[in-house]
Amino acid sequence: MDNEYVSQLLKNKFEGEILRIYEPDGILTIEFKKEILLSLVKFIKQHEIKIDFLTDICGIHYPYHTQAELGVIYHLHSFSNNFRIRLKTFFSDNNPEIDSLTSIYKSANWQERETFDFYGIRFKGHPNLVRILNDETMKYHPLLKQYHLEDTTRTDKDDAMFGR
Repeated sequence: MDNEYVSQLLKNKFEGEILRIYEPDGILTIEFKKEILLSLVKFIKQHEIKIDFLTDICGIHYPYHTQAELGVIYHLHSFSNNFRIRLKTFFSDNNPEIDSLTSIYKSANWQERETFDFYGIRFKGHPNLVRILNDETMKYHPLLKQYHLEDTTRTDKDDAMFGR
């Protein structure tokens, strides 16, 4: 199992739905349209690729990428083939919603809740999509880049002391 074989297989199977294929640090990375998430993940799990472990799900926010401000990145692994793959999809923050992988990987439950908690991305079909780490009364999602990291009104701090 190698990157060339898997990338060609996925190009043939999902023609027109895969937007970009590249290999940063040797990890096959596939950018795709969010509508094919479930069929893509089911295919790579059931095919001889045997992607049997969901390592991580994380959100990402690019506020200046029009119609692709939010994204979800999936890291998956095949133990039997010792093969890793990264899946990426991006979508508008006007409708931050994507299908849930909990029906395919049980470990997606916690990871999707965390991504929802911090980025506000809703996972359709998730059995219990509620905040997991932050207080449920919060009306915002703290990892969105629309919030300042520091209080810009402070006058007691001299930025020159911090090399700024």
